Formats: sequence, structure tokens, C-alpha cells
Amino acid sequence: MANEPKRLLIAASGTGGHLFPAIALAEKLPDYEIEWLGVPNRLETQLVPAQYPLNTIEVEGFQQGFGLGTLGILLRLTGSIRQVRQLLKDKNFQGVFSTGGYIAAPAIIAARSIGIPVIMHESNALPGKVTRWLSPWCNSVALGFEYGAHYLPRAGTAYTGTPVRAQFRTPQKLELPIPEDVPLIAVVGGSQGAVAVNQIVRECAPAWLNAGAWIVHLTGDNDPDAQSFQHPQYLSMPFYDNMAALLQRTNLAISRAGAGTLTELAVTQTPAILIPYPFAAEDHQVYNGAIFNSAGAGLVFRQSELTPHLLESKVLNLLQSPEQLQQMAQKAATLAVPDSAERLADLVRRTL
Repeated sequence: MANEPKRLLIAASGTGGHLFPAIALAEKLPDYEIEWLGVPNRLETQLVPAQYPLNTIEVEGFQQGFGLGTLGILLRLTGSIRQVRQLLKDKNFQGVFSTGGYIAAPAIIAARSIGIPVIMHESNALPGKVTRWLSPWCNSVALGFEYGAHYLPRAGTAYTGTPVRAQFRTPQKLELPIPEDVPLIAVVGGSQGAVAVNQIVRECAPAWLNAGAWIVHLTGDNDPDAQSFQHPQYLSMPFYDNMAALLQRTNLAISRAGAGTLTELAVTQTPAILIPYPFAAEDHQVYNGAIFNSAGAGLVFRQSELTPHLLESKVLNLLQSPEQLQQMAQKAATLAVPDSAERLADLVRRTL
């Protein structure tokens, strides 16, 4: 029937960096019937079912190199492709959207094998292997950073930015006991935390606190020394739910350089010292950080080169130069795409 809503399958799994942009897109497509494709026991099983029907498949990524386990992975991939093909046919989906990661492979291959259009979103400056391999199969690849187009010459690309959760686009109240007139440093290790960064920060913290700063330190839940440092102006916690409020209030962030975090820093206009995760696939966080560094929005230091003395002095210099922090905030704003979710939704509508 011509008036029936179009049906879209969203394949997004594993981490907030994959899930939150997909959820932000889905919220901009209220006239579509949307279902989700995920993996059992991943974050989507907590975030998605309250809003969208969740279908799960067993799939995993390839490890480095080929070994005895590769055949089993290939067999499971083949089985998951058949499973997704059947799902697409049985429920009459008219398009597939994916944010990459290893769940993208069976979703994209299954869709294209039966002629269903596919859109993929790549949030990183250096597109992941799955994106590079499968971009020729996609009708369009939406980019979080324009720089990513250099690696996808065969695919039609569209610069949309990366969508953020709705609360990042409206003022939020920070429910923490921090005075309004003090400089605030937020230490953000990403969803896994960052034990190595945590250790350096705790060594530097006394100097920053003596300079009048307050610190909110999100340690993650894997740091055995998380409570080893105590101070009235130092708030340590594994996570904080209202990241929008925290970053909106923050004067300087110390952070990993995941694409999702950088998008949030740009939208909230938060200057940052970035320490890319050294074990990220293909060192992609270094590429992400370079975008912020080139724009003047952040300083980037490799973890292997960062000493407590260096970090301590860089932060103190910035705290003593509010004009420089303001300039960095303005530069961060130039990297933001506040209407990213709308741009991505428009791309979906033009494609399906």
C-alpha cells in the first residue's frame, strides 16, 4: 500500500559510539517502522528494546591475521547473512542503516544480495576496515568527519557529522556540588575508563586543585585505585549519567579521542587535552584527535609520551589563560554539526 510506513532495519551494536548516533537518527524518523539488529549480551539489549523491536544474531569480528578460528568465524558469518536475509524478506524491510562495526557485514551483505538499499554511517576520521571493505556495497556512506572521504574513493559519501543525544543540544543542569565561578576540569576515559590516564591525573591533581580548579574524574569501573586520592574539590566516580550537563559546565576536558566523545565536545564547545587510546584499531583515535588539533580545539598527546609533569604544566598554563580556553571553545564549535541527526534522516529519506 502506498500509504504504509517504510520499514527500516538499523544494525548498530556494542558501544555507545555505535548506538547513540543510530538512536538519534531513529528519533528523527517517527514516520518509519524501525526495528533493530544487534548481538546478544551487548549494550543494545539494555538501550533498545524499550523503544524498538530488537532482533539478535550471533556474529563476531575477525581477529588479527588468519588462524584456526577463522573458519569458524566465516561459517558463523555465512549463517548470520542467511539469517538476516530471511529477516529482511519475512518482515518486508525496505532499507538498512548501519553505524559500522562487525554487525554491519552480515546486514549489508544480506541487504545488497536481495537488492535492498543500504546507508552506513562512519563516525571516525579514519574509516574502519568494515567501512572500507563494504562501502562499495552501500548506496551512501555518511561521514562524521569530512576527512574520512579520502579513504572511500569508490563510495558516494555525504558529510553529515555524527548525531548526538538530544540533551546535548539543550542547556542541562549539573547536579553536582560545584561552585559556579570556579574552573572545572572533567576527566573522561570513555566507556571503558582509562586506567593509565587516571594514574597520571591523580599525580597532577594536587597542583590543579591548588590553582583553584575543581575536578570531576570519571574513572570507569576497572581502576583498582579509583578511590586512592581524596580532596574536597575532587569528585571521583565511575560514570556520570548526564554527560551533556557535565561537558556544558566544563572549562577543560582531559579525554580519550573516540569519535562519539569528540562529537560531544564539539557540540558543547569544550576545549580538550586528548590522549588517544593507544590500542584502538589502526590507531584511529590519533586521526580523530588530529582533526581537533588542526582546528585549534584541542591538544593531542600520545599516551607513551605523556608524563605527569607535562600534563600538569599544560593544564596549569591553560587554566591561567582563560582567553586561550575561550578561543579553543570557539574552534571546537566550528567542528560541530548541530543538525547532524536531521541531515542523516534526510539522507535516509532520499535513499529509501
